[in-house]
Parts: sequence; structure tokens; C-alpha cells
Amino acid sequence: MGVQAVWFKRDLRTLDHAPLFNAAQQGPVLCFYVLEPALWQQPDSARQHYHFVLESLRDLYKALRAHGVRLHILVGDVTRVLQDLHTKTGFTALHSHQETGNDWTYGRDKAVAQWCQTCSVQWHETPQFGVVRGLRDRNQWQRAWQSHMAKPLVPALDTLAVTSVSLTQSQAPLPTADDLGLPAPEPSVRQRGGQTAGRAVLVDFLGHRSKRYRGGISSPLRAPEACSRLSTYITWGCVSLREVVQSTHAAMARSDIDATHRKGLKAFTSRLAWHCHFIQKLESEPAIEWRNMHRGYDDLREHEFDPRLFEALKEARTGWPLVDACVRMLNETGWLNFRMRAMLVSVAAYPLWLHWRPVGLWLAQQFLDYEPGIHWSQLQMQSGTTGINTTRVYNPIKQAQDQDPDGIFVRQWLPAMRRVPDTWLFEPWLMPPSVQAACGVVVGQDIPYPVVDLEVATRTAKDRLYARRKDPAVRAGKAAVIEKHASRRQTSWLD
Repeated sequence: MGVQAVWFKRDLRTLDHAPLFNAAQQGPVLCFYVLEPALWQQPDSARQHYHFVLESLRDLYKALRAHGVRLHILVGDVTRVLQDLHTKTGFTALHSHQETGNDWTYGRDKAVAQWCQTCSVQWHETPQFGVVRGLRDRNQWQRAWQSHMAKPLVPALDTLAVTSVSLTQSQAPLPTADDLGLPAPEPSVRQRGGQTAGRAVLVDFLGHRSKRYRGGISSPLRAPEACSRLSTYITWGCVSLREVVQSTHAAMARSDIDATHRKGLKAFTSRLAWHCHFIQKLESEPAIEWRNMHRGYDDLREHEFDPRLFEALKEARTGWPLVDACVRMLNETGWLNFRMRAMLVSVAAYPLWLHWRPVGLWLAQQFLDYEPGIHWSQLQMQSGTTGINTTRVYNPIKQAQDQDPDGIFVRQWLPAMRRVPDTWLFEPWLMPPSVQAACGVVVGQDIPYPVVDLEVATRTAKDRLYARRKDPAVRAGKAAVIEKHASRRQTSWLD
């Protein structure tokens, strides 16, 4: 059937990889990844993303080589690379996973579809997640997700006699992060890429750390161990979501785990479908990457953006210790647990009254596990612009009292807080001058004053949002958003 081209994108693995397996069944395979400079110049790209991808590509190269298959890493515009490959090999079909990425990748894929049509090349796109392309009825989505996750994992390549196509030209050096203009620095202790690392994290979580999942995932101190830490590997396709789902079910069925462990695994499974639920929103409406899901919230924050408050947030000097500690942790690790992410966005959206789009671009670069579909849906949900979700306003002082009552997390990431007495742990700006002198901390110098009055700013923000929600036109537009995007969850996602 001729040469079969396999285009790796955000699916950097060999296990449960349908495009690779299907191509290998039909003819000699030409495996390639295209390093696209224009993609890495998008405002949601970061140095840490690039280095994670390079690490994953090295691991993928070794895994394919073990099966006698060569991975070609090429640089340039995808359509030009495809044309060059087609001229040299005459491949008759292109195989890849579907991708629900940012607006740039959406346009890129449309250009690839046009190229395939012009050159009479069949493009076989396989769903990678439980996301339905061309979904017409949200009521059918849950069943489709369950069906996808229940299918057997795609067999490994060692079940086939694979013939690989290799190009004769020598490979030019790959561009560095500096060549691509990706700003430094990057997190010093971030997770490392590759399916080998991803599968090790999966095994460790299911076998051990999931015991602490329930009750541990909200605390910024306990979450790094209690959470699965699989999000980055799922985002970049180092492990498949279907493998995670099925492996979790298998772990729950084991007879040698106790009740606490099983409850942790069950709690984890209840969250897996939300991954695809949120990506489906971007798949169904790509414009939510840059405009409000409910257009009735247009002009709510757009024209009152205060760059000084945004800079204070990015530089970890809002004055609220838990907020600033979370930003510091994010800078150093590229990761933060969900509750603290929600708190950061809530603080940005309400007391700081910042629009979600620039905040979202900043956080996209900060999160190593940045997944556009989840990211932009969550930014809007936490900012109150979906029109269908309960308003979530996180008080950073109360969150500190609930999630870090002894100040261990805050003191880990904010050295100046180590000298602050417990009495003033949650509101250090209220310390009398005598206490500041005694502990050697100067508020306004070592520890910033809050950039706004939290109570007043939050109340004003909520009043403005609720006033907009009561507007008859806004209330009338809610039904259309529910019809297109709301969850139809009736039972457990995995029942």
C-alpha cells in the first residue's frame, strides 16, 4: 500500500499509539516529528515546554529504534516538510492523532488538510482522547468518552514485523531555546520528559502515592506527593489517557490493596473524564481561547486592566503570603495543585480585577502541563465569564488558614516569612512596628503590603459580576451556553 507517514505531535510515545500501529500494518513506515519554529514563537510557549519535548523525543527515538524504526526530527513549516518528504518517499498516507491545541495549531492543521487534498494523500486522524470532533449533541458525549476508554489498548509494535523508511540526508542540529527566542529562566526542578519517566510516575502513583490522594490533593504542601503528577505526561502524550484509566481500574480490582487505597483510586477515576470534558469545550468552540464563552460578559474587565497589579502577581509580591508562595513554587517547579491554581486565578479575577486572557498566557508559560482545552476553559470558569458555573471566589487568607495552618508551605517558599511569629502568619502586614523590629522583618520592604484591600476589592468585584449576571440579556444567553458546553453528568463517569 506504499509508504505510510506517521506524524508525531503531542503523542510522544509508542504504547497505545493507534496511528503508528495502523501505519505499520499497512506498509513501510516513515516516522517524523516536525519542530516548528513558528509554533514555539506563540505567546503560550515556554522554554520548559521545549526542553520537555526534546527530552521526550530522545526517549521516543530510543523506543522506536528498539523496534527497528527510525524517528526523523525535522525543522520547518509542516506543509513544506511534508512536501519534501513526499517528493523523496512518495508516501501515500499520513497518520496522526487529532489535536485540540491553540489557535495556531488549528490553523496549521487546516493547512495540512488542504495540502493532503491537493497532493492526493489520505490523512488518517485518530482520536487520542475522549474528545469528539464534530460533536453535535452534548448529551451523547459521556457515552462516547466511556466507549473510547473501554477499547483495548493498541498493541505494541513488537507484535508486528515493521519495515522502516529512513532518509539519507544527515540531520542538522536542532535549534536551541535561545535560537527560538524562548525566554529564560525555566523551573529548576521540573519534571523530565519521556514515556519512560511517565510510566514510572504512573506505576508509582497507582502502587503507592494514590493512598494519600483523598485528603491530600488540596494542600499545597502534601499535593506534590498525593496528586498523580501525570498531567504533564498526558498533556504531551508520553502516556495515553486510556492507559491511565484502564491501569487505574486494574489497580482498584487488586485484592491486596486496603480500603483507604481503593478510595484514593476511586476518587482519582472520578476526575479523569473531566480532562476530556474541558478539552471538548475548546474543540467545539475554538474562540474561547481569546473571547468570553458567554458574550454577555464582554467589556466586564477588558478596559480596566491595571498592569501594576498584574506585575505584582507575576513577581510574587501581592502581599498575601499564600498567593506569593504559590507563584514562587510555580516558578521553581512548573507545577501547582488544582486548588492553588484556582486560587491564583480567583485572586487575579476578583480583588485584582484582571482579565483572564493575559493572566492565562502568563500561566500557560508557567504550567509545564499546559493543555489549551483545559486551561482556557478553567480560566473562564474561575473568572466567571462562562455564565453557567457557580461563582468561585477564593479568599487567600482563609485558604492559608485551611490548607497551610502552620505556615510550613509559606515559609518554605518565602524566606522572610520564617521570621514572622505565628500570630501574624496569615496577615503579616498587621504586625505592630515593635513586633517587626523584634523579628527583624520590615513590612513594605521584606514583606509587601497587600496591593489592594482584599475585603473591599473582592466585594466590589462580586457586586459588579452579580449585576451583570442579573441583566436580562445575559440571563437569556445562558441557555445557549448550557446547551453547547455544560456537563450532562448523571452518574459516575466510569459506571
